Amino acid sequence: MKVLVTVASKHGATTEIGQAIAATLTEEGHHAEFREPIDVHDIGAYDAVILGSGVYAGHWIESAKEFAEYHAAALREMPVWLFSSGPTGDEPRGPGDPVDLPKVVELVKPRGHRMFGGALLKERMGFAERTIIKLVGAPYGDFRNWDEIRAWSREIAAVLTREETALPVPA
Repeated sequence: MKVLVTVASKHGATTEIGQAIAATLTEEGHHAEFREPIDVHDIGAYDAVILGSGVYAGHWIESAKEFAEYHAAALREMPVWLFSSGPTGDEPRGPGDPVDLPKVVELVKPRGHRMFGGALLKERMGFAERTIIKLVGAPYGDFRNWDEIRAWSREIAAVLTREETALPVPA
């Protein structure tokens, strides 16, 4: 199957998760293409979509929400999975799922959502962001679990493979 992996990322950490997902799907036999949401104008050529976003102050990045809104009708007609990236530290901080997630779920009717640990990398942030991070006491570091990300990607690949083999053969 041809899968679009599209991810909104502020400093690149969530982009790296999306690229790992696309690479894993490709390794599992699917044609996965990674693109940023603002670069996708038509999803008609894809059989499935994985949409992800970094989470900042409890919210998805605007371009991911806009992608879901713009393509909602088409997304409801195909397999879609969502993921978020944001909690940092040994114990995830915050109230849980992003504030925007219920609206996105309602729009696209995904098969699932996964929250992955995020990364706050000081060298990728500007002075103002570093000041805010210091004020709220968020820990710097990379808290992404690559084994968990690849395992989730393989789960999706297995579902897509089962569905692809169940499709009728064209006459």
